[in-house]
Amino acid sequence: MSEVSGVSEVSGVSEVSGVRRAVCPGSFDPVTNGHLDVIERASRLYDELVVAVMVNDKKQGMFGLAERIELITVATAGCGNVVVDSFAGLLVDYCRDQQIGTVLKGIRATSDFDYELQMAQMNRELAGVETVFLPTNPEHSYLSSSLVKEVARFGGDVSRFVPAHVQVRLSERVAARGD
Repeated sequence: MSEVSGVSEVSGVSEVSGVRRAVCPGSFDPVTNGHLDVIERASRLYDELVVAVMVNDKKQGMFGLAERIELITVATAGCGNVVVDSFAGLLVDYCRDQQIGTVLKGIRATSDFDYELQMAQMNRELAGVETVFLPTNPEHSYLSSSLVKEVARFGGDVSRFVPAHVQVRLSERVAARGD
């Protein structure tokens, strides 16, 4: 690690000295209370936390990119140091472009860890980007966007799994699709 004129560099990824920044990437389709627990806790660890919504043109999600960004922005409005953005392509390229040297990932179970460890090692090898794992609150350890969507499609009550504004939008979307 070198430091030149107030900017530290970690294998090509720079961060302004004294400002601790991390990126929390995901599809967030939709954002859940589990995501928000990790985001809120991580926001207390960093000066700025960028929630980066992945663009994946090969996947048809329930919510479009702009809508996912809006839902997260509303849900994180109380966290003054959270910035919501999007990216396409490699996360390490986004990190390099944004001068962020740390990826923060929530981990629900060992199955998450097995996958995320490989990604973390690849990101470090490609660009020197470090990964910090934050265990999910056990209260949310079973929760995923996929499960929430599945329960909603079959008319189940998801109010305790997502913020109220997300539940409203999810109900509207399920009704519109006729799922």
